[in-house]
Amino acid sequence: MRKLAAGNWKMNGNAAALAELTALTEAHPAPACDMLICPPATLIAQAAWATKGTRLAIGGQDCHPKASGAHTGDISAAMLKDACASYVILGHSERRADHGETDELVLAKALAAVEAGLVPVVCLGETEAQRDAGQTLAVIGEQLAGSVPAGSTAATLVIAYEPVWAIGTGRTPTLDQIAEVHSFLRVSLMKQIGGEAAGVRLLYGGSVKPSNAAEIFAVGHVDGALVGGASLKAADFGAIVAALAAA
Repeated sequence: MRKLAAGNWKMNGNAAALAELTALTEAHPAPACDMLICPPATLIAQAAWATKGTRLAIGGQDCHPKASGAHTGDISAAMLKDACASYVILGHSERRADHGETDELVLAKALAAVEAGLVPVVCLGETEAQRDAGQTLAVIGEQLAGSVPAGSTAATLVIAYEPVWAIGTGRTPTLDQIAEVHSFLRVSLMKQIGGEAAGVRLLYGGSVKPSNAAEIFAVGHVDGALVGGASLKAADFGAIVAALAAA
């Protein structure tokens, strides 16, 4: 399995920021891991064009479950594919919290993504209150069961574990806590989709940065990272890519 360093730009970036992608691909023309950047929808086509012929994939940050229709302001998976995206982030905690997205909706979006030829990066994670209450594995297990399409394979699914309380806060779980969740995810996914689960990439996300990337990537069943703020600068994201390639 090739590991994956994925960057989520969230609602950040403009055309000038595409220079960071050029700097990234020039510094890492043939990394020993896969690279993915998910910029705002306004930049997807430009980013794909700017990185054409490189080892950097481009993805979306969300999609609608339907292929087309009267859904003002939404973007379908087919549209993302047409803009040359190859992945799409789904079920991020910010979408679940800010837009009330349920596991059922995330599943519908994941099915639409696969139908359109995109790889969904399905996000899971517990809140601080849920962790304090000892509910972490129960919450993640429920999200996994409800958000992942039946018949998923290593080629059609990426899972990202992002504890909600660690996103953008500078806080990270202990390495033992990350290990516990990722091991649980692998075992649970084996029960859910069978042997294909062994090859599904399990990413960790939540305040990943150059200073802690190497120790996180040394944890069992951590096959990469979904990076937020540190993906906005080529130097920072490139350092994370290098750490993953060396893991």
